[in-house]
Amino acid sequence: MKTAHLVSMLLLVVLLASCSGGSASPTSTPVDVNALQTAAVQTVVADITQTAAAAVEPTQAVLPTETPVPAATETPTPTRTPTPASCDNSQFINDASVPDDTVMTAGQEFIKTWKVKNNGTCTWTTGYRIIFAYGEQMGGVATALTKEVVPGADAEIAVKLKAPLKSGRYNGYWILANNNGYPFGERFTVVIVIP
Repeated sequence: MKTAHLVSMLLLVVLLASCSGGSASPTSTPVDVNALQTAAVQTVVADITQTAAAAVEPTQAVLPTETPVPAATETPTPTRTPTPASCDNSQFINDASVPDDTVMTAGQEFIKTWKVKNNGTCTWTTGYRIIFAYGEQMGGVATALTKEVVPGADAEIAVKLKAPLKSGRYNGYWILANNNGYPFGERFTVVIVIP
């Protein structure tokens, strides 16, 4: 853009000089049009050369700077604090009846009893129940505790079940639930075999 403007100005000067009329005053210097044109062309060429040189002039590459890596710091090892005993908690002690892998006949009714310990801090009331967790339910239903169990005491908890009709090995899992219906503690198993 700058070069085109410069060329236009020089051409305007040349045209004005050539149109100055036929009568030249004796004190004026004759204008050499060819010299003027040559000077204009040289100016334009010099300007273009500078522009081209600037365009191809190598630029200094900008290299990424290294970010210093901070020295490794030791992550503190969390200290373990004992978890306070839960209000509701249970621990399996043993099978009081129908030990696991007992052989049954198809459709046989039986009562499964587990001996468990109240290792929580709350008393289990008759509002607490044994409920089905997963596996084979064997016709069992949620059953309420028959007496209160204070913290630290053992109790026998039972549920009435019925063996399936087909041969196989069946596993059922039961768990205690508090008076609000929330399950807690260990799961208790019933495992029977029907030949």
